[in-house]
Amino acid sequence: MKFGGIVATKIDDWQIFPYLEDLGYDSGWVPDSQMIWSDCYATMALAAQNTSTLRLGTGVAIAGTRLAPVTAHSIASINRIAPGRVFLGIGTGHTAMRIMGQDPVPPSAFRDYLRVVRGLLAGEEVEYAPPGKESQPIKFLDRQLECIDTEHQVPIYVAANGPKALAATGAYGDGRISAGNEPYGLLTQNLERIRRGGEEVGRVIDDSFHASVLTFACIMRPGETLTSDRVIEETGAQVVSSLHFWYELYRQRGNDKFILGEVRGLWEDYKRYVETEMPEDRRHQILHTGHCAYLPEAERRFVTPEMIKASGGLVGEPDEILSRMKALEAAGLREVVLMPPIHVARSNFQEFSEQIMAKY
Repeated sequence: MKFGGIVATKIDDWQIFPYLEDLGYDSGWVPDSQMIWSDCYATMALAAQNTSTLRLGTGVAIAGTRLAPVTAHSIASINRIAPGRVFLGIGTGHTAMRIMGQDPVPPSAFRDYLRVVRGLLAGEEVEYAPPGKESQPIKFLDRQLECIDTEHQVPIYVAANGPKALAATGAYGDGRISAGNEPYGLLTQNLERIRRGGEEVGRVIDDSFHASVLTFACIMRPGETLTSDRVIEETGAQVVSSLHFWYELYRQRGNDKFILGEVRGLWEDYKRYVETEMPEDRRHQILHTGHCAYLPEAERRFVTPEMIKASGGLVGEPDEILSRMKALEAAGLREVVLMPPIHVARSNFQEFSEQIMAKY
């Protein structure tokens, strides 16, 4: 099992990445959300220049905000600074798109995006059609100038949860990052969907496939409960981000049948809060306030024991967390990537390193 860290992208706190390296983390993931955080590639360049062993990548880059050749070029530029330890996490765009009032990239367009990026990063010529334009062959030129690096592989880790995205992951991805811990059965089912997606294009997805999960952690101390202030501070930003995501799904699907029964009452309260406190014409700007970085005070009341459990984080005593991780590894998980709130990031990463990673 490998361990990674991810925090809200803040260009003048690139020091978090050498800090992760010193703590023994394997990877540092740099989020891409243009309306709320710093630029991921500029931040990653500083991280690459100031680390030596840490794997670095986007967590995750957004297909809807950059053309596929631009994304391939940007990550290949970082690979020039840190050859062989760079990866590309890529997704359709949850917050980055929705915070602009736009939907994520549709599955078919995302699949083609992955095809173009994968081909370019392999140094190939590919057919590429910008939106609304006819296809043309493209490839990276003037390679003798050595401005980018495609000689060292840049693995592509796809953020995928739906069936079409999972199939595209099998076709073009080297790994997957899931949003939240999945139960054993769901994780194995989704990995099987990825394998079938690979088979459809003649690829073999074997044990080298890098299955990872974006989650959060809070190691419970003696006497603490899920209502303790410290526990709420360490989990709250991620818990309410689950509610933000659920509301977007509810809006997109037109129903909320996916909501678990144990949090149904809280969910109804949250819907009322959104629809009375957030004007509809500005809701897309307000809904994701604090996204995974801090807990808005008005939403603290939604961080209940039931919601903490429903959000799927690694919350509990050390032995409980270790046991859960062993089960996930048995199902095929290869990396746990933690995203703590920004104001407790260093202490959270350190505690997890000392009490979980050191014993794993």
